[in-house]
Amino acid sequence: MPKGFYFLIGAQFASGLADNALLILGIYFLNEQGYPGWWAPLLKFSLTLAYVLLASVVGPLADAFSKSRLMACMNALKMAGVLLLLAGVHPLFAFALIGLAASVYAPAKYGLATEAVPARLLVRANAWIEVSMVLSVIFGIALGGALTGLSEVSAPRGFAVATQTWPAMAVVMGVYLTAAMLNVGLSPMDKRGAIEPLTWHAVRIGTFWKSNQKLWRDPLGGVSLYVTTLYWGVGAVMQFAVLLWAQGSLGMTLKFGAYLQALVAVGVIWGAYMAGRSFKLHSARQALPWGLWLAVLLPLMVTISNLWLAIALLLCVGVAGGMLLVPMNALLQYRGVQVLSSGRSIAVQGFNENLSVLLMLAAYSALLAFGMSLTYIMLLLAVMLVAGIAPLCLLLWRRLR
Repeated sequence: MPKGFYFLIGAQFASGLADNALLILGIYFLNEQGYPGWWAPLLKFSLTLAYVLLASVVGPLADAFSKSRLMACMNALKMAGVLLLLAGVHPLFAFALIGLAASVYAPAKYGLATEAVPARLLVRANAWIEVSMVLSVIFGIALGGALTGLSEVSAPRGFAVATQTWPAMAVVMGVYLTAAMLNVGLSPMDKRGAIEPLTWHAVRIGTFWKSNQKLWRDPLGGVSLYVTTLYWGVGAVMQFAVLLWAQGSLGMTLKFGAYLQALVAVGVIWGAYMAGRSFKLHSARQALPWGLWLAVLLPLMVTISNLWLAIALLLCVGVAGGMLLVPMNALLQYRGVQVLSSGRSIAVQGFNENLSVLLMLAAYSALLAFGMSLTYIMLLLAVMLVAGIAPLCLLLWRRLR
């Protein structure tokens, strides 16, 4: 791997660690402040909103500046979002600001890897990135759950919100600061990418829309974009459904439910590792059947009330997700650079995947607000996966024959 790549992994891990811990703390904060339970998915909704609304801007922005410095600035902006939350700003607005920083961070991070890593190592580099992301999910969820235990200390005077979460929020801000410092080590990778000027034409919605259509129409890029878009929408609902299921069917608190949620991420690491060793760019589409396995496992989850069976099933869900996502991501990034630029292709990917997340979370919150059971929600997710991936698997089978 090129010099500086492991600083990218470290910075990604630290930033993702803080993001996931903050989401758990945000749910705790909403409970503490007396918000209804269906508000929790709206935190993720507000985090994701900027990926969609600013999609035409973040790609050219990532291409126009030093990506390492831009990533450091975005970690500083996330720290500002935490401070605003403690200062009394509405939680959805504060999380939307953090999501804005994350939406700029993503194309800079993936664009840096795509520019600096040779094509022959791109699947392996994506496996590294996915493993670091998933580890940040595991330890971030665990950290967020553990930090809720710090919430026994009263808020200091001068804070606008009467909350006990301020010591935990201070820890999260320290992790963001660590991520910003690690960005300094990315400068050797930064020198390999070309800086493109930021112009009005580059950030126009019409220009972005043409880029979006161009990637969708690419035979390989379109298939991989379709699969990752579907996967992330389903995964966003899964993140909150596991917490609800753990509290309802297994009788767990939010803290221990968060630990159980992290088991999915452990399975994704295993799946990402196996995918990195099993697939190359030319064979990435052979990972598609793993999406069908994922569709089979989702409805089974809510029928289980035994803890050990639940652990085994969640690990299997994670493995299937990792085996599907890593090859599709690598293929999408490779074709994205060929069809567009690194920053613009990641922005298009982020727009589609996060639009899927927004729509799925909005639907999930609405279904919960109207009283639909979790069992029927998971069945709907399974039907969507089968309907979306089965035709692609059939085409793949015919081509292999």
